[in-house]
Amino acid sequence: MLYALMCKDKPASLEKRMAERPAHVEFLKDLDAEGVLKMAGPLLGDDEKPIGSLVVIAADSMDAARDLAARDPYAIAGLFETTEIRAFNWVFKNPEA
Repeated sequence: MLYALMCKDKPASLEKRMAERPAHVEFLKDLDAEGVLKMAGPLLGDDEKPIGSLVVIAADSMDAARDLAARDPYAIAGLFETTEIRAFNWVFKNPEA
């Protein structure tokens, strides 16, 4: 099953995001190597600066998706104000379909 992790940064946290970015990118690279990561990127504000993250992963269950989200270096650093996790059905432009 695919899950979309929609994470919103705490206000005024761009500096923290940039400081934690190298660890976050390595985390995503590891997920990609494991075949878990399907797509990822920052959510942007009106000024086109990052205000959150959208990460789509493959996981066996909602609990597994929650566990993975909690291991993200951004989450560990306390960057996110909210994290919403939803099952996701990738219908259009899914390269695996």
